[in-house]
Amino acid sequence: MSPHMRTAGLLLVTAVLALSTALIWREWTLPAVSQAEKQLQSRQRLAVLPEGSYDNLPLDTPLPRPASHRPHSRIVAAYRATLAGKPAAIVLVTQAQGYAGPVVLSIAIAPDGRLIGSQVVEQQESPGLGGRLADPQVNWLKQFANRRLSDHWALKRDQGDFDQLAGATVTSRAVIEALQDALVYFDEHRHDLLGDPADE
Repeated sequence: MSPHMRTAGLLLVTAVLALSTALIWREWTLPAVSQAEKQLQSRQRLAVLPEGSYDNLPLDTPLPRPASHRPHSRIVAAYRATLAGKPAAIVLVTQAQGYAGPVVLSIAIAPDGRLIGSQVVEQQESPGLGGRLADPQVNWLKQFANRRLSDHWALKRDQGDFDQLAGATVTSRAVIEALQDALVYFDEHRHDLLGDPADE
């Protein structure tokens, strides 16, 4: 066998071993990566709920989403958080169209229809502009806590109650409309979302 053939054979064996090792490693680590992603998603979606305000695992039992398409957004998931067997909050995950792409929000609503809080789960807005939507130092979403459907869900410049995120009018409007959509959705489907007290 010529030295070239020996080298080619050695390279082929090395490539096959490297590929096999990579595939085995991927199969071995895939469940762990998948589990880590699920835990991160769980933390992001439930971060809108105050600590100690629920004692169940809301994400384990998603609720049906009737009429999930709203005028300005789409409800992509709904969960019921309970405390001592009673509804403590409904968490709606909603998607709206921001300036640069979809904005996914997690929104917690109290049984009385009050917005507990909201958080960005995913967004593609420009850094320094709409991207500041998720910036904890700016904390723009805090202004919506404890608001109700009866508030004026628009920017102050549009005769509403809310400040805009500086330099991000389109994104600000999209988020405000998505929050209002979520409150309307909750109001329309309150009985189904909270569950029948007779069933508890």
